[in-house]
Amino acid sequence: MVKNHFEFWPKRVSKSLTIPVTSLIDNLEVSTKRYPNKTAIHFYGQDITYKQLLEEVMGKARFLQNELNICKGERVLLYMQNCPQFIIAYYAILSINAIVVPINPMNKTEELAYFIKDSEAKVAILDQSLLEQVQPIIHSSSLNHVIVSEYSDYAQAASEVLGIQARTVSVDFNQPYVTPWDHATSNLEIINQSFDSNLTALIIYTSGTTGHPKGCIHTHQNVQANISGTAIWGNYTPQTVALTTLPLFHVTGMEHSMNTTIQAGGTIVLMMRWDRDVAGETIQRLGCTHWVNISTMMIDFLSNPNLPQYDISSLQVVGGGGAPLPKAIGEKLYKLTGIVYAEGYGSTETMSQTHFNPLDRPKLQCLGIPFFDVDARIIDSETYEQLGTNEKGEIIVNSPQLFKGYWNKEAETKEAFLEIDGKTFFLTGDIGYFDEEGYFFIVDRKKRMINASGFKVWPVEVESMMYMHPAINSVCVIASPDPRRGETVKALVVLNEGHKNITAEEIIDWCKSKMSNYKYPRLIEFVTELPISASGKVLWRHLQEQEFSVKGRGI
Repeated sequence: MVKNHFEFWPKRVSKSLTIPVTSLIDNLEVSTKRYPNKTAIHFYGQDITYKQLLEEVMGKARFLQNELNICKGERVLLYMQNCPQFIIAYYAILSINAIVVPINPMNKTEELAYFIKDSEAKVAILDQSLLEQVQPIIHSSSLNHVIVSEYSDYAQAASEVLGIQARTVSVDFNQPYVTPWDHATSNLEIINQSFDSNLTALIIYTSGTTGHPKGCIHTHQNVQANISGTAIWGNYTPQTVALTTLPLFHVTGMEHSMNTTIQAGGTIVLMMRWDRDVAGETIQRLGCTHWVNISTMMIDFLSNPNLPQYDISSLQVVGGGGAPLPKAIGEKLYKLTGIVYAEGYGSTETMSQTHFNPLDRPKLQCLGIPFFDVDARIIDSETYEQLGTNEKGEIIVNSPQLFKGYWNKEAETKEAFLEIDGKTFFLTGDIGYFDEEGYFFIVDRKKRMINASGFKVWPVEVESMMYMHPAINSVCVIASPDPRRGETVKALVVLNEGHKNITAEEIIDWCKSKMSNYKYPRLIEFVTELPISASGKVLWRHLQEQEFSVKGRGI
């Protein structure tokens, strides 16, 4: 176990954490008792107090249990973008000991069919704009009822800001399987059910980059581990105003922007979709203190020519994960705000972070140090030999937030774990190392490595260097088949305004002057944008598959 990092542990913070054995709904109930009239959610001009939030949660919970007969342990699909309804439905499902199954709202009918079949969900809660994706599979699967909401119900301003017209989708509410959101309530009391902290709270699906998505089983205690740790590490208080730009269906937004803020009694400022000007104006108007994001958002935010118009001095904590923040971008943020970007590291399987940078001593382009009670190690992927300082290998973790396995996938679950010293470690599939101070760094995903003439090239390393070029707005590095080198390095580049005349040769020459001969990109392709997932990650695998397909090679 790496222990060097304890020297740099946040001051006056214990190195171990006692995890609550209570339900997640208890966090909301306690904050409501403490701060009933305080704003829990701000959504495009509309405020919802803690008292109002809990009342709506319990109304939906009574409906689910008494009218739709949702029982303990049954799965309910949550299929919508960031909005108050997501938060209300999330806690309503948990309050009757049912299981939340959050689904990416970008998924289409065929993709939804898989999630419904795999989770055996009977009920889905969704926005009316997504109903057409669900209707073809109602009754042909386990799904037999939907609760339909509308984003603008909680803030008319949302329609104006987002360009959404109210009631753009015609919904036949006379269908017996459809209940309007405002009718989904009941006066009957909730039947008390037994509870223990090892009860399953969530089944969250992986992105499916290596096949069908897998549902990660998380208990209330798994989730509470990261909520409680995040609150202490990130200085969440009742005065916290959390700008929420990451999707709530994804673990990072769910934990850092929603769950931790509610436990602390802070205010969640919801953005339904990313807009850098709306973000800047919102930070200034509401005095946002915390903003957990992803590198693509940070890059776009800092490249906004209108940024000097906004007062963002209220920000105290800015950080994120999912993809490494290029060092040049982190330095730009520091020069502008005096805030060092605090990066974290984790996965769907670990309910967000297992590593986080100390806020008073972060390192740029660094995963941070192991979080509360996390045992993180580096091993050789083939021999499982444990490696030492600055030796590159696969990151493995044992932690209290570690998932219990993949839903209905016994073989995949078994393959995901490794026993060492009587402990169960999760094989992350990420290649990294730790330095002399115990800080962890990622090199890249194991399967993303480029093998150029026998040399290992890690795309993230190349991308980070390329972000230092003033002409580059965003970049994704992939492998391209090469008859001589086997694979060669290719970069897809989005240029900044004012640099459209730069040539591929000029960028290649610049890279050649900055990187090892085997590492710099031989091919540059200019694109207007890079494909981004709903959680803000560049879809490198899509670009990689496209490249190999065009050049006649499978992946």
